Amino acid sequence: MKIEICFITDMITIIRYMENNIDKQYTSLLQDILDNGVEKKDRTGTGTISVLGRQIRHNMKEGFPLLTTKKMHWKSIVTELLWFLRGDTNIQYLVQNGCHIWDGDALKAYRKHEMDEFKKLKEKYPNRRYKFALTTQEEFIHEIKTDDEFAKKWGELGPIYGRQWRGWGAPHGHMMWSHGIDQIQNLINDLKTNPDSRRLMVSAWNVGELDQMVLPPCHYGFQVYTRELSEGERGLLLQPYGLDPLTKEGRDRLWKENNLPTRAISLMWNQRSVDTFLGLPFNIASYGLLLEIIAKEVNMVPDELIGNLGDTHLYSNHIEQAKEQIGREPFELPKLGMDYREGEYDKNLTDFVPDDFYLIDYQSHPAIKAPLSN
Repeated sequence: MKIEICFITDMITIIRYMENNIDKQYTSLLQDILDNGVEKKDRTGTGTISVLGRQIRHNMKEGFPLLTTKKMHWKSIVTELLWFLRGDTNIQYLVQNGCHIWDGDALKAYRKHEMDEFKKLKEKYPNRRYKFALTTQEEFIHEIKTDDEFAKKWGELGPIYGRQWRGWGAPHGHMMWSHGIDQIQNLINDLKTNPDSRRLMVSAWNVGELDQMVLPPCHYGFQVYTRELSEGERGLLLQPYGLDPLTKEGRDRLWKENNLPTRAISLMWNQRSVDTFLGLPFNIASYGLLLEIIAKEVNMVPDELIGNLGDTHLYSNHIEQAKEQIGREPFELPKLGMDYREGEYDKNLTDFVPDDFYLIDYQSHPAIKAPLSN
């Protein structure tokens, strides 16, 4: 464990423990599922071992919560979150930025269309001989990336996360969220005007539209919570600016001149279904990044990240991979860099690009490959 003495104020030494607890919690969860999980069938036909009701907690002061016991694809995590914040529900933006998390879901729908068309031909011309070959994933993704009309029709996933976050109740269609309820902007406005509210929530679980989604939300909502910073925490923030320790007036003057935060903000997300090996590491990092973005937008300090996990499972073809990861020792967590200035982007947060966010001192074990079940 690395211990860093950060600051001394009002005769109190503030110590930051740099131990990587998020990797340890995660590998403990993997072991918990292996030890206590029950076998269950699932919609993909793969099969799982599953437990119900677990929780992940991370103090953002310990570092950015990106797992180090296997290498994570950082750009995909950032790209998917920015896609949500754009209000987008079409995979073209994802594939054009090298993110392929949702390829299988869109391809599944397209292949069903191909099969339906083939069946219609056979019914119409039963005596003809046909040679039928499904479009490959590579061919499908190339068309999505390069053909806007094809992407508009076959890259659309229905009113999933981005549409609900940025345009709840908006008319259906690609990027038509501007006529709905912008939950993200409402959240930011409420944080600025009523930060102690108990209604600081965003939901993706729109029961009236679940049947229109290619996949109902797995992480279906999140809540944020803020509190006043203590004097000791404020002292830490003053450290780079210099400090007159003799007077409260001196501290208050520096605070106001530098527009330093007065509150800390935490985020808790809720998840009904948890693909623990492939999906959960992405979810942890994604909501950690969302917390950092919101905190910067409302001038608060990121505090605690909490995940409430429902059906928490390992797919049957992820068992050996989980065992391999459990045996690895974690590295120290990285830090997050944000390459933009306050006020540089518009109020809808739609102008971010993946390169605006980068990792500092990320060290990890090698990636562990595992199949994705769609």
